[in-house]
Formats: sequence, C-alpha cells, structure tokens
Amino acid sequence: MNKHVRVTDVRGLARLAAEATSGVARITEGVHQSVLSTLGLPGGGAPGQARGLTGFVYRSVRGVTQLVAGGVDAALARLQPWLDGGLSTSKADAADSESSHARDAVLAALNGVLGDRLAAAGNPLATPMAMYCAGRLLTPAAIAALPAPGAKVLLLAHGLCMNDRQWLHAGHDHGAHLAAALGYTPVYLRYNTGLHTSVNGRLLAGQIEQLLAHWPQPVQELAILAHSMGGLVARSACHQAALAGQSWPRLLKHMVFLGTPHHGAPLERAGSWVDVLLGSTPYARHFAPLAKLRSAGITDLRHGHVCDADWQGRDRFRHGPDTREPLPLPAGVACYTVAATLAARHGPLADRLVGDGLVPLPSALGRHVQPRHRLAFPAARQSVVYRVGHLQLLSDPKVARQLVRWLGDR
Repeated sequence: MNKHVRVTDVRGLARLAAEATSGVARITEGVHQSVLSTLGLPGGGAPGQARGLTGFVYRSVRGVTQLVAGGVDAALARLQPWLDGGLSTSKADAADSESSHARDAVLAALNGVLGDRLAAAGNPLATPMAMYCAGRLLTPAAIAALPAPGAKVLLLAHGLCMNDRQWLHAGHDHGAHLAAALGYTPVYLRYNTGLHTSVNGRLLAGQIEQLLAHWPQPVQELAILAHSMGGLVARSACHQAALAGQSWPRLLKHMVFLGTPHHGAPLERAGSWVDVLLGSTPYARHFAPLAKLRSAGITDLRHGHVCDADWQGRDRFRHGPDTREPLPLPAGVACYTVAATLAARHGPLADRLVGDGLVPLPSALGRHVQPRHRLAFPAARQSVVYRVGHLQLLSDPKVARQLVRWLGDR
C-alpha cells in the first residue's frame, strides 16, 4: 500500500458503502410504501416499511449488505499485516505512519461532513485528536525529543473540513512566520471537525494540559491562533478548562481568531431549511435523512455553539431561534479577531451582507443584536481585511503583519 491509501481506509470505506446501501434501501422502501398507502394498501410493522414479499425483499437487501460488509472487513483485518508490507521492520512501521497531503485532505473533508457518525461507529476513517510539531506526532516521548522547544508555545487550530497541514496555504504558514518573527514554537492541532464543538473543546482542554505538563522546559507563554471553527473549539476549551480547574489557562496570554463564526454562519442555517422543506410532503420526507447527514460540527455552526448546554437535549436539525448560553471571551486573555470581506471597501450594505464568502462580518467580529451575546473585542483588537476570502485569511500578507504586531505587543 502506498501512502495515499491504507488498508484501514479500505475497511472504513467498505463500512461507509454498506451504510449508504442500507440507507438508500430504506429511502426507497419509504417512498414505495408512501405510494402504496395512497392506494389504500396497508404498510408493515413500522412507519415507512412495506409488508409481505415487498418488505421481505427490502429486509433481504439490507441484511445481505451488512453480511457482505462484515465479511470484507474481517478479511481485510486478517490480511492487513501483509497488505501493509509486514510489521517486522522499523521501515514498515515508518511507512505506515506516513500520509500524503491528498489523503489527509480527503479524510479531513470526510470527517467534517460525517465525522460524528464515523466516530460513533468506530470507523477507522474517524480522525482522533492529536498535536503535531515539525511534522511529528506529539506523544510524550516525541515532546521530550523535540530539537529546540522554546518557552513560548503557539497552538494553531484549523477550521471545518481541514487539517493541520493546511495551515500551509499559498506558500505561507502563519505558524512558521510567527516562529521566525517572535520566537514561538508552533504546535498544530488536528481534530475531527464533525464532532460537536464542545466535545472537541473538552478534548482539546485535556490535550493542552498534557502537552504543557510534558514540555521539556517551563512554558512562559501560550498563545492560540484559530481559524474558522477552530475559534469556537478554542473558546470552548478555555471554558471547560476553567470548570475543570486545569492549570494551562493561567499561561494563556493571547487568542487570535481568523474568520471565526462566533454567532453562526448562514450556509448552515440554509441547510436547516432544507430539513423543513423535505419533511413537508409524504413522498419527500423519506429523503429528509439525506439532509441530516451533515455532522454535529456543521449544525453547531448554525448559531456558533460552544457549550454542551447549547445542543444537549435538543433536536439539532430542527429550525428554531438562537438559544445558546452566553459565553464571554476568557478573562485575563488578550483576544483579537480578524474578519474578512470580499467587498472592495467599507460600506453598510457590504459589511452586513457580503462577508468572506462563508462568515458574515458581524459574526466574525463578535457583534450581535442581543447585548448578552456580544463579544467585547476592543476596537484596537479588531481588524477587517478587504478583498479577502475565508481561506485567504491563512495566507494574506496584511493578516500576517497584523499577527506579528498583535502577538509582539507586550
């Protein structure tokens, strides 16, 4: 196997294919039964199920699909050591640990859309949370072996459907740039963006605590640079670390948000309307599960959820008002925000409607019609860049210069 595809990838994709086949069979059966019900014919034992021979055929399709998928998975599990080239040499171990940019990008996108389902099913395609420095996975042993770890740590948290390697954008990496300009040691977070932001926040809080506990020298300063969804995860991590009495928030000096949808993104809200429309007719409602494939991480972007209470006990696909718990910026931390807009210049209409293509300016700047939800970014800690899109925030020269000014300010 080359570094673009692994046996675990094939196993994970086989499981996904089986789930997709079963899902299509359920949708088809539901539509079939809806048509039959208009003719006055009764259905099966549950809504959307056919009876008699028709129901037996649909059940057989689902049963055979799961049986074949289980056989393929078991066979690949037994063959994995040989298909991966054997596990008897250190060279094979090293090869197995490699992964291409293309593979990582595909897995990141897949996790963004289906990551919660992958994790719940134990699918090997689910991305575990991890931290990397200089391309190395930071286990405790790897942290101790870092060649030149500084006393200033910069944690970089990526956005939805992305991964740690994508901080390198258009030949520029904010982490490497700040390392050269200000002496930070950049540490890159990789996480499953399909999970709830508060779940990722809790995991991140624990991982930062462990990271700094194993750092080879006392950490004098921690800074967080977060893009898009990463900002929500970082805010959640600060909140949950404070509740758990963890020590690392005392070292956190700076937090910078790049295009973070603090108060949500309109594209997810449009997705919630799809749910409503598909459920409005007897025939279309059987296709509603297709709209509900989007992950918990994506639905958290509707209003910018950061706490467990924002989503627990609620139907995340149901269209409704913003019922979040207000969460201010962490106390004692210098917080900064960069918002981008595709517009060429400042203007009331452009500022309100355009945004960076994904996140509106008011959301990225923490502004809200309800005072209790407003985030108190001082004017000097806000920056708006024009003719810049959401992903261009990762490489824009104006943003890079602003980061150096802010993080270099004592």
